[in-house]
Amino acid sequence: MPNAYKFTQTYASLLRWPLLTAIRLFWGWQFAATGWGKLNNIAGVTSFFTDLGIPLPELNAWLAAGTEFIGGIALFLGLGARIASIPLIFTMCVAFATADREALLQITSNPDAFVSSAPFPFLLASLLVLAFGPGPLSIDRLWEPKQE
Repeated sequence: MPNAYKFTQTYASLLRWPLLTAIRLFWGWQFAATGWGKLNNIAGVTSFFTDLGIPLPELNAWLAAGTEFIGGIALFLGLGARIASIPLIFTMCVAFATADREALLQITSNPDAFVSSAPFPFLLASLLVLAFGPGPLSIDRLWEPKQE
C-alpha cells in the first residue's frame, strides 16, 4: 500500500505546474476580456455601479475595469502575477459584497449559490496564483534568482 501511495504522490505532483499554468492562462484571459469589455462600456458599468449604490461609481468603474484588464494581462503572462492577484482578489470581494451579495450571504446555508456565482471562479483563480505563484511557464520565473 505505501508503494501505491508514493507512486500516486510522485506522478500526481507532475500535474501541479500544468494545471496551475492552465488556470492562470484561462482566467488571466477571462479577466482581461472582462476588463476590456468594461473599459469599452464605462458608461454602462458606471450606471450599474450607481444602481448598486457603490460610492464614486465612475471612478470605481474605471478602477475595476483597469484592474481586471491590466491584472488579467499580468496573470496571463505570469508577470508580477502574485502582486497582480491581490487587487484582483479585492475586486472580486467587492463584486461579492455588492453585485452578488445574496450569494455571499448564503455561503454556509446554500454554498451552491456561492460557488456558482460569477465572481467565484475569478476569485478562486486569483487565490491560487497568490498562494502557489504563476508556475514555471511565466515571465516571473525568468526573473527568479537561480537556486543552487
